Amino acid sequence: EVQLVESGGGSVQPGGSLRLSCAASGFIFRLSHMSWVRQAPGKGLEWVSSISSGGGSTNYADSVKGRFTISRDNAKNTLYLQMNSLKPEDTAVYYCTKGPQRGQGTQVTVSS
Repeated sequence: EVQLVESGGGSVQPGGSLRLSCAASGFIFRLSHMSWVRQAPGKGLEWVSSISSGGGSTNYADSVKGRFTISRDNAKNTLYLQMNSLKPEDTAVYYCTKGPQRGQGTQVTVSS
């Protein structure tokens, strides 16, 4: 059974930083392409970033490019999202995904 458990969310002021983690189990993590998506209040899911199985290829939504960094540690079966220069519009529940499967999410709130 695929399990994805996100953590690291919280409340920060604009310009602040957070690092999200996603602990994965139930599948061969090192062979899996992984992504982060988010859902802002009252809106649909928005793709944020993806990373190849080996970590050598990454992609970002234009809205986060240059501010967010996706990474992974295949030895620890963990996916990360480093978020810098956070803006109020980054407020959302963030999910790590493997294909259509996602975890329970972690809330990120950016507000002064």
